[in-house]
Amino acid sequence: MLSGMNSGHAKLAEWGFKHLPAIQPAEVVDLGCGAGRNAGEMLKMFKDAHVTAIDYSPLSVEKAKAYNRAMIDAGRCTVQQGDVSSLELPEGSYDLATAFETVYFWPGLEQCFSQTAGILKPGGYFLICNESDGEDPEGKKFESIIDGMRCYTAEEVKTALLEAGFTKIRTAHHRSKPWITVLARK
Repeated sequence: MLSGMNSGHAKLAEWGFKHLPAIQPAEVVDLGCGAGRNAGEMLKMFKDAHVTAIDYSPLSVEKAKAYNRAMIDAGRCTVQQGDVSSLELPEGSYDLATAFETVYFWPGLEQCFSQTAGILKPGGYFLICNESDGEDPEGKKFESIIDGMRCYTAEEVKTALLEAGFTKIRTAHHRSKPWITVLARK
């Protein structure tokens, strides 16, 4: 599954990145980094940024480290194991947090979003990008197959973000696919 993540989610990620405002963050965190492609893309997009990539899975951490080895060696990237429900990252340190194809598996959105809010600087952004809008048949099928998976609607994500203290929340839905992005500001 990890082997196909980087290529399989590339088009979704490219679409999601288009929803970011024109920012030049110094510190970025990719929560649920999988095999590391999106962290690598942000290192290219934000030439002066340091990117921290976090994943719960030790195997994902290993793959993400291999994918981003050159940037790790250059001091621009850190990849580490972590749990979004209890982030061990410095408070108020990040300008941008991202979550691509991962909130489906987070244990309690409000708790995890509160953790994310805690590590963002005031005015920092949080971009969530999902392939399922919580209503599409394929997303529902995967929910029934994968233990612990839950596909959320943009409205459900927005509600949890508001409860976690985020403001200025924008949602977008792809014009022909069930893809959604939710962009929130702390």
